[in-house]
Amino acid sequence: MKRILQLFATRWLARTPLGLIVLGIGWWIMRKRRADREGRAPGMREPGRGPRDPSMYRGPSDRGRRRSRVS
Repeated sequence: MKRILQLFATRWLARTPLGLIVLGIGWWIMRKRRADREGRAPGMREPGRGPRDPSMYRGPSDRGRRRSRVS
């Protein structure tokens, strides 16, 4: 039932340019919320950001060094 009401509301709003702007803003907000809920993908994380446990040994820091690309 919710999907049907969304469909009718979307079709009604899409009839005017102002309605299309409202739909675009709503789409953008929902997209941001969905991305925040899912979190970042593991490949998208910044390097060097690990667990915050101070007792955990993380090894020597490689800051300032260039990483060699192995293919």
